Amino acid sequence: MRIGELAARAGTTTRTLRYYESRGLLPARRGGNGYRTYDEDDLKLLRQIRTLQDFGFDLEETRPFVECLRAGHPEGDSCPASLVVYRRKLGELDTLIEQLTSVRAQVAAQLTRAEAVAPGGPEPKCELGGHG
Repeated sequence: MRIGELAARAGTTTRTLRYYESRGLLPARRGGNGYRTYDEDDLKLLRQIRTLQDFGFDLEETRPFVECLRAGHPEGDSCPASLVVYRRKLGELDTLIEQLTSVRAQVAAQLTRAEAVAPGGPEPKCELGGHG
């Protein structure tokens, strides 16, 4: 298939495909007429890249998965390098979850404090809008 068809089937743009090609993630094959040509395996590569990016992986982090697919592994994530990236990403996600949990606890504490002060106290003056 040609680049336009691949882009449409993958739900992306031809510009993105050319970028992936320039980064070595998508093969740069050309037919006798000089047009780029792609096959179903290339579509599978693109779907793998897109899925990983949807999960928050940056483009370079998808490389081991692409290489694993090219090596003949059906899912692209069973190679040692892919597993390393999965483990690293899980660690990053765990850290973010911990940070968000901490921030949530702080906001909840502030809300509890603010609610405890609000019911019996004087009505606060809002000076944000310039009205006093």
